[in-house]
Amino acid sequence: MSSSSGSSSPRGVRKEKEERPRFFDTKAKNMCWARAETVPGRHPERWRKDGAGNIVCRRFCNCQGCLCFEYDHIIPFSKGGESVAENCQILQTRVNRYKSDKEEVDKSQLKGYSCDIKFTDKELDIIEMAVYGDVIRPGNQCRCRTVAEMLGKYKSKDQTAACKLPYSDES
Repeated sequence: MSSSSGSSSPRGVRKEKEERPRFFDTKAKNMCWARAETVPGRHPERWRKDGAGNIVCRRFCNCQGCLCFEYDHIIPFSKGGESVAENCQILQTRVNRYKSDKEEVDKSQLKGYSCDIKFTDKELDIIEMAVYGDVIRPGNQCRCRTVAEMLGKYKSKDQTAACKLPYSDES
């Protein structure tokens, strides 16, 4: 009763689908991040633009905010798309939810799904300081001062200049 090739039976097909990885592995995610458009004036390991041109922060993967993103199957997994770097793009979480399992969605459609909030450089600096403890911008790096340092009880050995965040009312 059993066939020599389990792939022709419904049971074999089901098993084959189970073996197909649903999620991107670390290598595919790293390649996907590296391929995404960089944000001018921002550290490329921390900030990128998604497929719709939205700025996203690498630390905000799989959350719900406007700087959050997910790794998306360009050709949806449900439509046969593989979980490989060549089929991966980063998308703001909200955009990815609206895209869902649609194929061939152009950039203007993706942009229409985007968060309406646009962050200023000053706001991105403050977010980066909160998330990473420092701000790294090409040619302009700083670090967060400790409370003891601010009170004059400690002098840091780190030669990187302390950030002057938050900013004054000037733009």
